[in-house]
Amino acid sequence: MKNFDELGLQENLLKAVKELGFENPMPVQEALIPRILNNDTDLVGLAQTGTGKTAAFGLPLLQMIDPKSKTTQAIILSPTRELCVQIANDLRSFAKYMPDIHVVAIYGGAGFEGQVKELKAGAHIIAATPGRMLDMIMRKKADLSGIKWLILDEADEMLNMGFEEEVRGIIESASTERHTFLFSATMPKEVEQIALQYMHKPETISVGQRNKGAANVKHNYYVAHAKDRYNILKRIADYHPEMYAIVFCRTRQETQEISSSLIRDGYNADALHGDLSQAQRDHVMNKFRQRHLSILVATDVAARGIDVDDLTHVINYNLPDEQDSYIHRSGRTGRAGKSGTCISIVNLKEKSRIRQLEKQVGKEFNQAKIPSGTQVCEKQLYYLIDRMENVVVNEEEIMPFLPVIFKKLQWLSSEELIKRFVSVEFNRFLDYYREASDLNVDESRERDRSERSSRENFTWLFMSIGRKDGVLPPKLLGLINDYTRKRDLRIGKIDIGDTFSFIQVDSDYVPQFLKAFEGKTINDRPIRVDVSEEQDRQGRPSSRGRSEGGRSEGGRGERGYGKREGRSYESRGGDSRSSDSRGGSRRFEDSKPGGKKKFAPPRESSRGDEKSKFGKKKKW
Repeated sequence: MKNFDELGLQENLLKAVKELGFENPMPVQEALIPRILNNDTDLVGLAQTGTGKTAAFGLPLLQMIDPKSKTTQAIILSPTRELCVQIANDLRSFAKYMPDIHVVAIYGGAGFEGQVKELKAGAHIIAATPGRMLDMIMRKKADLSGIKWLILDEADEMLNMGFEEEVRGIIESASTERHTFLFSATMPKEVEQIALQYMHKPETISVGQRNKGAANVKHNYYVAHAKDRYNILKRIADYHPEMYAIVFCRTRQETQEISSSLIRDGYNADALHGDLSQAQRDHVMNKFRQRHLSILVATDVAARGIDVDDLTHVINYNLPDEQDSYIHRSGRTGRAGKSGTCISIVNLKEKSRIRQLEKQVGKEFNQAKIPSGTQVCEKQLYYLIDRMENVVVNEEEIMPFLPVIFKKLQWLSSEELIKRFVSVEFNRFLDYYREASDLNVDESRERDRSERSSRENFTWLFMSIGRKDGVLPPKLLGLINDYTRKRDLRIGKIDIGDTFSFIQVDSDYVPQFLKAFEGKTINDRPIRVDVSEEQDRQGRPSSRGRSEGGRSEGGRGERGYGKREGRSYESRGGDSRSSDSRGGSRRFEDSKPGGKKKFAPPRESSRGDEKSKFGKKKKW
């Protein structure tokens, strides 16, 4: 293994690197730094998150910058504010002994005028998010006509978040005499197209297998009912008392709900999502980096750019919609050569996705048993003993208090003293888990239940309301009770998405159900109800008819409650949700005048933190 002295870096950079505690370069740094310094070629770097890409391109870039020139010589684009700020801070740290080089961060959510002033003062290197950077260019506040290096970091995520037009606009405003470096954890076709169109005979450098997960991350999953997800999350946290983790959720609302529940239940947790201001995001991240938080609940978008090397776990509260996103999520742990664990909470219908993920990651996933209450208590007890055994005693400060303490406890034997000491902390876990239920799913029983349900006389109905309308199974069934005024209506499975839902209704009552919802609204929006005519062999709504090339998403389902022949019952079958390929709601379109209505995906695309300045997103 080489050391940094052998890579061709200047002494002022080597001094800063050593002060930062780096001894030997990581594989991506060893591969890229000499090539960037010695070759005049465009580069495509394929490496997982956490492998040291910022130093790999940042150190040679700083060495090649001409501090005497006041023009902008390099721009680094990244998908999120957090990653943009992190890159800028890292470059400033590397340039500690290069005071004449100025690095400026340009990103949305911060004051526009302050960033304009920094640009006017001179920026040799700009680290930017696409939306704000393009805004600066369009307003003629930034000039890229003289840049020598253009770097696209996390290119796959940048395009996945919908920044195609901004990236194209920035590239096309930049000097044609530049060198382009593109870095990505995965290499989907969209990234390849960018490389083909805007790069000149790029050299590809791959550290690890293409589109594969990090080698030192273990992958476990728990099979669960949707209703038990939160309790399982708490049990995972309790079973791993030294956990330092990111919990990934699908939506901002879910992220906030889960983090609030964890805080209420006594965990050191907080949320990171797109609704937070930049100051709030910085505050949360500072607490997390300083380990004042042990659990950070985040969306995929918000978690981009989190640069924490010591994460023990990544937890998928729900599997991501895109398989590449799983690689990005799991890559947040096992960084900088350390090991980590990625845990997923899945339902029965998502097990097929586990097989697909195994093929993409290149590793076998372990189906683990959800810890029992007894196992959690045992783990916590031994953790407490280890802490006591290894605690550092501050003799000088504690000595004045010990005589009174010794006198007060002298009547206790050593065995009794140990038991009481341990019980002070341990009793709360015993009380909580004394009658804890087994959260593991009996998979054979659930399959039988699903088959029985599919044979009953139910019809799937589509409803244009979902979680974004504040609708969960209890509220949905409350609306049904209010509008149908039929308390004994048989309800089967319920699959709730973000903006729409599917529900099984007694087939004999479908016409009355449709009539009951005519003209009804929620949040001043009409409620659309229609029969889902296409069903798969298990009796669930089919994914066909959504969009050309559309796909079915496995995801989070809900527990349904209703009335059956005057008695309360539970519908447990709805452990998955249906969604269109972009996570939006379906629209109804007439295939021909007077013809049947069909489902079609929404035309508008979902966006990340910043909006396009070029109008609607184009398709590749």
